[in-house]
Amino acid sequence: MTRFNRRNFLKNTVLSLAILASSTAFVQQLSAAEKSVLISRVHNDISMLDPAFAGNVPDEAVMGAIYNKLVYYKPGSKWGWELQAAESIEQTDPTHISFTLKPGITFSNDFGEMTAEDVKYSFERIIDPAMKSPNADNWSALDHVEVTDRYSGVIVLKEPSQALWSLTLPYISGNIISKKATESVGGKFATNPPAISGPYRIKEWLPKEAVILERNPQWTGEITGYDEIQIRQIDDEKTAEIAFEAGDIDFTRVSLSSLGRYREEAPENSQLIENPSLYYVWLGMNFDHPKLQDIRVRQAIQSAIDIPSIISAAYFDAVAPANGIIAPGLIGHRPEPGIPHKADFAKSKALLKEAGAENLELDLDILNKSTFVTSAQVIQATLAQAGIKLNINLHESGAFWSLGDEKAGDRYKNIQLIMNRYAMAPDPSYATVWFTTAQKGIWNWERFANAEFDTLHNKATSEGDATKRDQMYRDMQTLMEDSGGYRFITHEATPVIHRNTVKPALRPDGEPLYRLFQPAK
Repeated sequence: MTRFNRRNFLKNTVLSLAILASSTAFVQQLSAAEKSVLISRVHNDISMLDPAFAGNVPDEAVMGAIYNKLVYYKPGSKWGWELQAAESIEQTDPTHISFTLKPGITFSNDFGEMTAEDVKYSFERIIDPAMKSPNADNWSALDHVEVTDRYSGVIVLKEPSQALWSLTLPYISGNIISKKATESVGGKFATNPPAISGPYRIKEWLPKEAVILERNPQWTGEITGYDEIQIRQIDDEKTAEIAFEAGDIDFTRVSLSSLGRYREEAPENSQLIENPSLYYVWLGMNFDHPKLQDIRVRQAIQSAIDIPSIISAAYFDAVAPANGIIAPGLIGHRPEPGIPHKADFAKSKALLKEAGAENLELDLDILNKSTFVTSAQVIQATLAQAGIKLNINLHESGAFWSLGDEKAGDRYKNIQLIMNRYAMAPDPSYATVWFTTAQKGIWNWERFANAEFDTLHNKATSEGDATKRDQMYRDMQTLMEDSGGYRFITHEATPVIHRNTVKPALRPDGEPLYRLFQPAK
């Protein structure tokens, strides 16, 4: 844990640049080979490649290249899916989905051809209570998968699932793994899958530096665009931009502070793409911490955070304030905030006085990234106007992403305030699921527990009436805000830039589908 000060900030910046310099030399050495190589940047390292336990964007970016799903997101500006491992798939009624696999999809390490039995195993293991999968909610409607022959089967649901086609099948929980291979390693694995079936395989993983993919020689499907894909971890967008402008990477997200400059004039031989974002950024509070158990204290903190100041200072007025965790354009988006975006210092002071907490001192844990650092400094300044002293603790990505995980030790007990940023898929259930009671100590770092929220989340998943479903998700976000434990900040934006030598394949929110990238002709 690092206390924020100017010296530490400069030290960390110099260290990041030194790491980049060494990484650049590594990239240049690999790129010298006579093969087509795509070099991309990601903000965080992989943490898990088992679909039952994976949860972050870099994990799925790799899994999407090394595994297969029945269906996969279609690249473009509109959300949709296309066939992948499935030769055909059809929802015959609200609770039955028939599928037939393409013959000849082979698992590595001599684990044979993909069959309907592997589909059954992959999906059913996620809902197995013994697995304790954090992704079980994605398949909560699943009863079982019925195998009808070697390649065909029926997904049988207990109830209709509105998120099945937009979230469950084309995203993390839809990845198909080998039953034989997984059982051979005890039924679980981490970052070392015992078998893969996709067009790429992992050539090398350099923790906190890069995941290097190469063509899978056993792949019999459509030929991929690149012999090798290097997915390099660079936490900070500004640092990544330096690497892009130096010619060391081919694809990266752009910082909002650089967006205006790139709009006017992008670097030579490159193209800027702007997409709406499904990310959500918020400040959360640990309900279990002694200093934050009084709702009046939490509400005082909410009232002392000025969202417009954060948007201006940290996001250069290039994004809009958030009204919840569900992004604009999706069912459940709240068009208006419950709490005004502007701070109310008089209200904050009154609440603190009423709670007997007028000399409150708190810690805020953040990822050591320039946008979060600036946001935290603004929050520090506005909380001070309400009489709250705030200490800012910086964490590198590896340490930060284990802060709220009970399996990582007792550090979760020390969380007071935390600024976080999650990604979601194009269904609101993928935003609300992480704040259910079942996610306490996993991804629910605020330790929020609300029975009404849990009930609404479960009902909304199967609700077929779009108007009713929309209201359910709005109500869930109101419950979060009314608890005092959340201050919604922004959904950001996802501008990306790529070299003209690259033809990227992107989801509508700008996330890369690496297996579909091609060299530009």
